[in-house]
Amino acid sequence: MNSKILEIENLTVSFDGFKALNQLNFSMDTGELRVIIGPNGAGKTTFLDVITGKVQPTTGQVLFKGRNTRRLSEHQIARLGIGRKFQTPRVYLNLTVRENLDLSCNRNQNVFATLFKPTSVAERHTVKNLLATIGLTRKAEMKAELLSHGEKQRLEIGMLVAQSPAHPAGRAQRNRRGEHLLLVDEPVAGLTDSETEQTGDLLLNLAESHSILVIEHDMEFVRQIARQVTVLHQGAVLCEGSIEEVQNDPQVIEVYLGQPYEQDE
Repeated sequence: MNSKILEIENLTVSFDGFKALNQLNFSMDTGELRVIIGPNGAGKTTFLDVITGKVQPTTGQVLFKGRNTRRLSEHQIARLGIGRKFQTPRVYLNLTVRENLDLSCNRNQNVFATLFKPTSVAERHTVKNLLATIGLTRKAEMKAELLSHGEKQRLEIGMLVAQSPAHPAGRAQRNRRGEHLLLVDEPVAGLTDSETEQTGDLLLNLAESHSILVIEHDMEFVRQIARQVTVLHQGAVLCEGSIEEVQNDPQVIEVYLGQPYEQDE
């Protein structure tokens, strides 16, 4: 297995002459949890769009587990093992929490077949474990529309995990550590402090078996989960390192504060 789950080489994306990404180079290890930060307009959303195939690069390439994804559709890239969670939760509000997870585990079947066909023992076991992982066991039979915003966020993360092509619900084989890449876009926007902490704990738990790339603005949350931080600015990587290294980097301070960094003498 390739030690690098994701490698991005000289990536440029131009929109009518504007370079949303500009010769960007990036990589992350299999099994790694990486946090991406950067000011508005840094290219963070475009970065995720290119990884998932929603946007095609002008130049450069994206390698997932060593495979060039340039000519693949969004559907094909998802099948390889890249799942994306958007900023706004995308769950089926009129279905229960359990039914949402059932559908995610059985994405090859239609809604009718999933909801009315008896589930196998393996599928029931998978959903039971997912409910425990996302902390929604007691609300399994509740309609998703009745969940809090934070609970909906955790439910969607659980649905993302269930869709993994190497997940036991999808294939007989077990998911080898980190083979599935989760792209999580601003998971704690609008959450309470308690919900933010719960979401952080969930991502840290999932990081034991998945590769995870998180886009986030909330620096307290970044401190909770960050192992390695990458800062984007004007479509390129500005710097990388631990949260402490990044926060003390003169270039980062200048970008975020809009003024030159002056070190105490």
